[in-house]
Amino acid sequence: MTNLYTLQSSNIRKTWMMFVVFFLVVGALGYAISAYYGDPSFLIFAIIFSVVYSFISYYSSAAIALSMARAKEIEKADNPMLWNLVENLAITAGLPMPKLYITPEMQINAFATGRDPAHAAVAVTQGALQRLDKDELQGVLAHELSHVGNRDILVSTVAAVLAGIVSLIADIFLRSLFFGGLFGGGRGRNNGEAQEMFLIAAIALSVLAPIGTMLIQLAISRRREALADASGVLLTRYPEGLISALRKIQFDETPMASAKDSTAHMWLDTPFKGKGTSWWHTLFMTHPPIEARIAALQKAAGMAG
Repeated sequence: MTNLYTLQSSNIRKTWMMFVVFFLVVGALGYAISAYYGDPSFLIFAIIFSVVYSFISYYSSAAIALSMARAKEIEKADNPMLWNLVENLAITAGLPMPKLYITPEMQINAFATGRDPAHAAVAVTQGALQRLDKDELQGVLAHELSHVGNRDILVSTVAAVLAGIVSLIADIFLRSLFFGGLFGGGRGRNNGEAQEMFLIAAIALSVLAPIGTMLIQLAISRRREALADASGVLLTRYPEGLISALRKIQFDETPMASAKDSTAHMWLDTPFKGKGTSWWHTLFMTHPPIEARIAALQKAAGMAG
């Protein structure tokens, strides 16, 4: 019988399978480019760059995300109600107390970040604090702490890093072709059919790989949001709180000044709202539709729609 715990295990397995695809794409792209130039330097560069970039991102991603959101750290005296809600939920979930941040944005939203539960942070917008009641805010916070407990914050960070690596490598190669070749204009290359095939493969991978990795990243984000909804309700034992918060979020068209593509997947719901939202952000959604999330929670709780 399927339950939350079997769903969690299944999602984790599928997510890590997606990461295997990421690494295969990076390797294939580096190999195709190196084979075209007849020089293994690009493959070596791709591997070293991926490792170094991943290492730096692993330790600095939380600080970068919080800075981009203009989040300010608070202590208990700054907002006792928020602090107590998070502290009680963290105790219930068996998690360390995360650092708390508030962003000046008036959109109803929140996100969790950090490389592990011991280094986690939860950020809440000013709009969420002002426009959600206590039960709704508790549902939102439980959702974010579920991301921490499920290790979603690490998974989503790694996904974003890998997608960025693939895009950068592809961009470097395409630019090298445009400017006459990265390695001295491609000196030493053969002109046989094999080289032409490698060129076609490298160009195809350079164009399609970033799109494919982005789609995988979006799939990971949507899967993790659905799991965090269910885990959050399990934590509070009160699905009506998160459901009510999601309904308010559904009709919230307040724009977010600090919305960025690189961090959109981290928020409780997409930060791209209101006038000026591009068709691109509508087409490539980082989150499941709010209606589907509410319906799933109602079904799990045995509630009428």
